Amino acid sequence: MSKKVIISGGGTGGHIFPAISIANALVAIDKEIQLLFVGAKDRMEMEKVPAAGYSIKGLPVAGFQRRFTFKNVTFFFKLVNSMIMARSILKRFKPDVVVGVGGYASGPMLKVAAQNNIPTLIQEQNSYAGVTNRLLAKKSKRICVAYEGMDKYFPAEKIIFTGNPVRQDIIINDEKRSEGLKYFSLDGTKKTVLLLGGSLGAKTLNETIAENIGLLASANYQFIWQCGKVYKTAAQEVMKNSMSENVKLFDFISRMDLAYAAADIIISRAGAGSISELCLVGKPCILVPSPNVAEDHQTKNALALVNKNAALMVLDIEARTMLINTVNKLISDEALCTSLSEEISKLAIKDSAHRIAQEIMLLIENNKK
Repeated sequence: MSKKVIISGGGTGGHIFPAISIANALVAIDKEIQLLFVGAKDRMEMEKVPAAGYSIKGLPVAGFQRRFTFKNVTFFFKLVNSMIMARSILKRFKPDVVVGVGGYASGPMLKVAAQNNIPTLIQEQNSYAGVTNRLLAKKSKRICVAYEGMDKYFPAEKIIFTGNPVRQDIIINDEKRSEGLKYFSLDGTKKTVLLLGGSLGAKTLNETIAENIGLLASANYQFIWQCGKVYKTAAQEVMKNSMSENVKLFDFISRMDLAYAAADIIISRAGAGSISELCLVGKPCILVPSPNVAEDHQTKNALALVNKNAALMVLDIEARTMLINTVNKLISDEALCTSLSEEISKLAIKDSAHRIAQEIMLLIENNKK
């Protein structure tokens, strides 16, 4: 008898790529399994999921704005329409299990599945559970988490510690480091700082680099600046005016494995997926949480590492005055770099996607008994 699973959610790469990793792990366990993704229309999952070889249906659902805006008037209409469409998808596909990875589409899909007595599994990426997942958890069979202490949000008997699925090509060794230095045209005698702003870029991080480009041009270390596509033109103008050979600019980095391998220190936002990757990479990190996320998730994610002496944190509001100084201090403190590297490596979980896939398969087996 064939097995069917719906994986719902998306909106950002932080939700989409873990979802695809879970799908790949399910196929590795059972090549005959049938998978269907459900995402939000006009979001990046509608492009990325088919590119990974999976089918996807789109719901018109959108996020609720926490400030007064006309978008909130249409929010409830889109939500009701999404619930109706979710019921139709369930009726036609007849899944054995529905998995929620977070994002706009996850809520309606899991809600409707629970109403129809279809087992659901939540993959909670963050150290702080949002309102939607806390509500959905009441009817979910399993909740896969990446941080300790999540029983303050969810029933302890439902929690499975799995970690967050991440890309599988993050292998750091001397050979890959040499390849990375060559790939980015870096000087092997200098230390390298890697700044990651996400696929779209991070405004504060980019403006901080732009304001300090003169200092970076003459620094005794080199810089890989991933600015994001939105800031590409402005960043190129900054580089043109500075004529710096010490800073390598990229709007997007396709070979993240080589970027991680070449880096000695990494500056990053604190999305759950990013942090899970950084733990596997095991390099000293400076986290600059984005203030523009629901319920300040990124600050809570960063603090989960900072409180274990596994990373440094600079608040977004302080980045322009403190970030480069923090880099300078860290790069000259070998003992601190070693300590941060050791502590963050202790938090790495390598087989998260497989662990989650196994839990899904168990739910299917139990449901078919």
